[in-house]
Amino acid sequence: MTSVAVAVNGGDGVGGKGSRRAVRWAVDNLLPNANRLILVHVIPAITFLPTPSGDHIPIEELDESVVALYVQEVKVKLEEIFIPFRKLCNTKKIETVVLEDDNPATGLLNYVSESGIDCLVLGSWSPNCLIRKMKGPGTPAAVLNSIPETCEVYVVSKHKITTNSSSISVTASSGCWMFNRGSYKNYSSINEQDSEAEVYSCSEGSKIQKSFDASSMSESKVQKSIDASSVSDRSLFSTNDNMAYHDWGERLLSSSTKRCESTASTISNQSHVQAELEQLRLELQNTVSMYKRACEELVQTQNQVEFLSYECIEESRRVNAALEREETLKKIAAEEKSRYLQAKMEVEEAKDLLAKEANERQMAELKADKESSEKQKILDALFLNDKRYKKYTRNEIELATDCFSENNVIGEGGYGKVYKCNIDHTPVAVKVLRPDAFNKKEEFLREVEVLSQLHHPHLVLLLGACPESGCLVYEYMENGSLEECIFHRNGSLPLPWFIRFRISFEVACGLAFLHNSKPDPIVHRDLKPGNILLDRNYRSKIGDVGLAKLMTDIVPDNITEYNDSIIAGTLFYLDPEYQRTGTIRPKSDLYAFGVIILQLLTAQQPNGLITTVENAIANDCFSDILDSSITDWPVAESEELARIALKCSKLRCRDRPDLDNEVLPVLKRLLDVGAASIKVERSNTCAPSHYFCPILQMVLHMSIEQSRHG
Repeated sequence: MTSVAVAVNGGDGVGGKGSRRAVRWAVDNLLPNANRLILVHVIPAITFLPTPSGDHIPIEELDESVVALYVQEVKVKLEEIFIPFRKLCNTKKIETVVLEDDNPATGLLNYVSESGIDCLVLGSWSPNCLIRKMKGPGTPAAVLNSIPETCEVYVVSKHKITTNSSSISVTASSGCWMFNRGSYKNYSSINEQDSEAEVYSCSEGSKIQKSFDASSMSESKVQKSIDASSVSDRSLFSTNDNMAYHDWGERLLSSSTKRCESTASTISNQSHVQAELEQLRLELQNTVSMYKRACEELVQTQNQVEFLSYECIEESRRVNAALEREETLKKIAAEEKSRYLQAKMEVEEAKDLLAKEANERQMAELKADKESSEKQKILDALFLNDKRYKKYTRNEIELATDCFSENNVIGEGGYGKVYKCNIDHTPVAVKVLRPDAFNKKEEFLREVEVLSQLHHPHLVLLLGACPESGCLVYEYMENGSLEECIFHRNGSLPLPWFIRFRISFEVACGLAFLHNSKPDPIVHRDLKPGNILLDRNYRSKIGDVGLAKLMTDIVPDNITEYNDSIIAGTLFYLDPEYQRTGTIRPKSDLYAFGVIILQLLTAQQPNGLITTVENAIANDCFSDILDSSITDWPVAESEELARIALKCSKLRCRDRPDLDNEVLPVLKRLLDVGAASIKVERSNTCAPSHYFCPILQMVLHMSIEQSRHG
């Protein structure tokens, strides 16, 4: 099986003519006996990819797929080179191969060795001496020197065939080549310097013919030089090299033209020789012109390739970016789906829990309603059967208060309003629970329960109650609350110092009665000036015991116990230890009592008052903080009263004094000092006894008109 490979070069120049000559020779002489005919074209190895900006990017910096795509496009484009050679063969058995190698000879030798080629045919032309010196041996010579013995090489030029086989003979007769296999002479050793007369047959003594042949051979050498340089040159994809070829072609044209003119001058007498030279010159000019056009087309093709390469790279980047975005979006979608499923599961669990809680709440509400109804029945039965206080009907209360007229309102608190009215020809105060104050219902009931059992001169007397409308009927206290007197509200006059001493003693007596109540002590829990009322004689009584608590199990003062309970009382009067631990003791009321005494002395608000008094005593300026509306304060006794009040207001219960054994004796002694002062003042006054106020023990001043109507 014989394989014949023909090395071809594209274009219409001398290189292309040499290749066509080689193809025609191979088709005529080798193809009839060959099984394969392969057209081979060698291009420089692709190491850079062009860009539209004119730069070149090394293939090492690019993706392999991009480089492979670019190489594939170049090889597809180069398939156009084989079109004219296919037409010369006129057969379908032709194969085409594009090789990459910086040295065409090396590429051909490697291909022959790897593909098992039996015959290799190359086109060539005979360069002149100058070209050989400039370029050195061409591709045909390099192939002939290095071809394996298993492959036959034929270098086809215009006037001869050079081969490495000893069984090949080449002859020329009348411009025609005769190629025969067999016992013919080997012309592979024919030297280009030999006389062309030995190769060509011409008439003896015809110097004109020899001269023409020599001239023809010189032109043939130029043609071969151009052909060989076009095969071996690496300027296929370089614009600068193409321009160099262009300049070289022009110099070659000029040199050849001069040589032809010199030859023509030697045979000027032969007109047909001149005509032949002129024809050769025109052909050479046409060749150079076609070469220029080929260079321009090559530059244009390069630009297109660079643009397509750039677009390919950009498209690859866009595709990669799109793939990355797709992966990112997939991850986000997966995370969102996971969160959605988790949220859906949580919603389902919440729905189940909500349904369970709703069912439990409904059951609890039913149970609470049932218990409340039963409790209300019990309370109603207790109220109806309780004989410890007088029962009033709603009609009696409405009639007494003129249907709860606003004109009769004398006070208002968190529980409701207080009305002044007359019941059974007696002035009373009616406390009415607001209809919406259901949380105060228990306080109302507790106050009825406690006050119905307590009777003391310094506790407000409960006259009766109306359970159905939530009303309590108290004795009426003409001079309002102690808070109004301290801060001179509603036109009240300043209380003398001895009245203040007496009020301190009376409140202490009321607290001692509550704390010593049997069988269980009672703690008020909300003692403050607003809950201490004054009658017409300025006698003080403790009221509003709605928050009072029966102490069934008293915790000792020296033990700190923490209880989870609701704190009740008023800020600044609330026991700090009770507020911190939730444990209530009788001494919890003692803290509020100490603050009230300090207010009686200074007429100041409770916030920060303890610290103010302590600093004044420490700095020996206590008299500066006493109520300035009183000018005759006994400073020593007042400071003693303040000191006992500070002891009552200690932060810890264990540090507070005992009410019965430590506080009341001091207050009683100070009360006696006030009484003695009143007697001295009265004895030094000449007014009759009936001009003295029985309460304030001060001389009354009346006008004549008032005395007449007295």
